[in-house]
Amino acid sequence: MKRRDFIGKAGIGLASGVAAASTLSTPALAQSKKTITIVSTWPRDFPGLGISAQRLAARITELSKGALTTEYFAAGERVGAFDSFDEVASGNSTAYIAADYYWKGKHPAFNYFTSVPFGMTTVEHNAWTKFNGGQELWDELSGSFGIKALPAGATGTQAGGWFNKEINSADDLKGLKMRIPGLGGEVMSKLGASTVSLPGGQIYENLVSGSIDATEWVGPYNDYFMKFYEAAKYYYTGGMHEPGGPIAFGFNASFWGTLTNWEKALITAATMEENAAQFEECMANNGKYLKKLVNEHGVQIKSFNDDVWDSFGEAAAQVFEEVRDHSPLAKKIDDSFQKNLREIGGSMANLEGVFQSQRNRILGII
Repeated sequence: MKRRDFIGKAGIGLASGVAAASTLSTPALAQSKKTITIVSTWPRDFPGLGISAQRLAARITELSKGALTTEYFAAGERVGAFDSFDEVASGNSTAYIAADYYWKGKHPAFNYFTSVPFGMTTVEHNAWTKFNGGQELWDELSGSFGIKALPAGATGTQAGGWFNKEINSADDLKGLKMRIPGLGGEVMSKLGASTVSLPGGQIYENLVSGSIDATEWVGPYNDYFMKFYEAAKYYYTGGMHEPGGPIAFGFNASFWGTLTNWEKALITAATMEENAAQFEECMANNGKYLKKLVNEHGVQIKSFNDDVWDSFGEAAAQVFEEVRDHSPLAKKIDDSFQKNLREIGGSMANLEGVFQSQRNRILGII
């Protein structure tokens, strides 16, 4: 057979195959379209966290070219913020976007997949989750409740919070009414504070009314829009309670099992993209909004002193022992977390930590 004849016949065969595949692919794609119903713990258009969740939902539809259509419901639009977990576990909705430490009443180990006192920063937590077994442990924990969770955002090390009085010693925490969820709230409780866990959309009204005396939220970028400065002028820098960790995109496990490998890969890629974007957005904006809080609203920036930090540390040690005593799974997760905290945190302290400390000293960065 002449070469030109072979190529011609092969080309015809290839073209026929492509045409056949094209004929089949369109109806097959139409039949495979799926709708992902997402409930969130954040109000609609909520600066920072809420906008990030909406951005992720839209991105999935965009990347899949409509093969995966998302329906996004902010807190209260379909279910209450703290009802999101049960809504998804039951199968009434497909997925939630939330901070997983909201579910500590179901299992205390959920705290490790948002943030814990004296725990990992965002970069450290990502390293553990992606490469050192954290995701597998998260799967084991969430799977026991019918959930498949993925990291879908991060806010970095959070501020110590807003207070209507200065905190000069642990005694100043006694009787303080504070909004602070997770294990950080348990640390505060051990130091005599009265703690509550409120959805983001309810914090301002409680602070202004005096129902609470203090609150933590995120950091300057997110906090600026909450207007906490109208009720509390003392804003404390980095706190012990949330050094870093992911926002969760939790799927109903049965629904997740119906997805193709391509669909799972696309969703995972979108969550990884937003996991980075939300963190970077906070880092890009925290500095300018901290200046606005001080210059425009007279906020007084404070730092907890060493005695207060030591009190936090002593209370946190008690909290971790209680978590470990809960169950073999809680102990296994804590063992892995603490091991990686020391290994990853140690290397970062000797590299990034030393560099940043010296850079800031020489350049006068505070």
